[in-house]
Amino acid sequence: RETSISTVIGSGFVTDFQNSTYVVTNFHVVDGVSNMTVTFSNGDAYTGKVVGTDQYSDLAVVSVDAPSSEYSPISMSNSADLQVGQPVFAIGNPFGLTGSFTSGVISQLGRTIQESTSGTYSISNIIQFTAPINPGNSGGPILDAAGNVVGITTATVSGSQGLGFAIPSDTIMKELPSLITSGSYKSHAYLGIGGTDMNYQLAQASGTNVTYGVMVESVASGSPAANAGLQAGTKRVVVSGQQYLAGGDIIISVNGPRIVTLDGLSSYLEENTVAGQTVVLGVIRGGVPTSVTLTLGARP
Repeated sequence: RETSISTVIGSGFVTDFQNSTYVVTNFHVVDGVSNMTVTFSNGDAYTGKVVGTDQYSDLAVVSVDAPSSEYSPISMSNSADLQVGQPVFAIGNPFGLTGSFTSGVISQLGRTIQESTSGTYSISNIIQFTAPINPGNSGGPILDAAGNVVGITTATVSGSQGLGFAIPSDTIMKELPSLITSGSYKSHAYLGIGGTDMNYQLAQASGTNVTYGVMVESVASGSPAANAGLQAGTKRVVVSGQQYLAGGDIIISVNGPRIVTLDGLSSYLEENTVAGQTVVLGVIRGGVPTSVTLTLGARP
């Protein structure tokens, strides 16, 4: 049987953790890779080894067999402080063009994207930005004007202009201890629902005046949502040729803050909660506001 070998190019940045130095990159950059080489900006190259990965945040931590003189760690700042319109800068190796620097602005926060490596789950709480990125940029840092890491490039949309996405630094800092000490991160919160964004047209078809939030269409058996008694849709409605299951609970808040979309729900849970934590959902059930206390699970 013939075996083909191809080269994968990605980017990364150096960070310190408990007196040791590591390289942070994307999971999809190191997934299935053998004979990993890490090359620094001065051209010096060393072997690398994967220390920990999380496919659900597209993160990986790599250790490098290099002397301390090679490392130039970058500080991370809190991505929770980012504002739409804020300038950001991307460094990476697009198409192998080492050390390329591009600039742009934050387009939006709290996006949700789907990558093949994350399976059936979405990657939530994503930064959208306009700095041009290309294949090879993956894993490179997104910096603020002070030169601090606020995110790590994860994806772009093929054929688009100015549509880049990054994992926020707060996610990196939250997961880093677990990735390094245990090799994985198992605390992503799991609700166990299938849902869709509410809007005016769907509200009209469903017979409700609630035009925002997440309409619960299905509830997974044995899930935290099922245990808490969240109700799934029972009535089929069609809006713009798309079929929905209406009549179930509509989630409009978590622990107080309003939830407008499914992206907003996923991003709130990713940013503010972990598996095992108890949250209070504000829901509309049969047209009546109520609250549901729910203990989040870990992704099965």
